[in-house]
Amino acid sequence: MREFQEAYPTPPCARLRRVLVRDGLWVAEGVIDYGGGRVSNIAVILELKDGKIWRDSRYYAEPFEAPERRAQWVERMEA
Repeated sequence: MREFQEAYPTPPCARLRRVLVRDGLWVAEGVIDYGGGRVSNIAVILELKDGKIWRDSRYYAEPFEAPERRAQWVERMEA
């Protein structure tokens, strides 16, 4: 993580798309812009126990076009 932070000394710009909340579970989707055209989608899954974060998982992916065979299930979101 330290190497990653040093590679991007300027904090990235993050934009939250949506947050889903259920009993003991939060799921957040967003976009992180590192500048210079480098953008990633992010999903964060937080599992809660007794009102505290028990487990968290984070997933990062660069945007990509869906293959034609899956295009019918694509829901476009603004970048």
